[in-house]
Amino acid sequence: MKTTGRFSIAFAALALGVGVALAASGADAIKERRALMKENGEATKPVVAMLKGAPFELGAVQKALKTYESAAEKMPGLFPADSQTGDTHALPAVWTDTADFDARFKKLGADSSAALKSITDVASFKANMPAVFKNCGGCHEKFRTKDN
Repeated sequence: MKTTGRFSIAFAALALGVGVALAASGADAIKERRALMKENGEATKPVVAMLKGAPFELGAVQKALKTYESAAEKMPGLFPADSQTGDTHALPAVWTDTADFDARFKKLGADSSAALKSITDVASFKANMPAVFKNCGGCHEKFRTKDN
């Protein structure tokens, strides 16, 4: 009888620990995806400036594209079911239309990779970069809340 009681207490403690770990994983995923998006935003600033007439800097463009490639690879895994609530701007569509969501990141990665190979000068930059940014805008339209 005492063994059963100890087993029950141990099992309850283990279950509680697993529950806390799962709760932390959702918060950690939100934190990590926000950090990746912030990194994308920082990498994008000089690129947008170039599209608006700032001097072309191939290194900054390559850095941004590599940042997008990395984010596109990591992001689909950062939306576990337990990260739907909390400090997130993700819409429910992320979890109800997962195939489209994942496909958009795959396309962002592929388009970033192609642009990285194609962009060598201002002309190729202006021809290729808008398509990469279209990926970002399309995903934000469908899967992210609007900023107030």
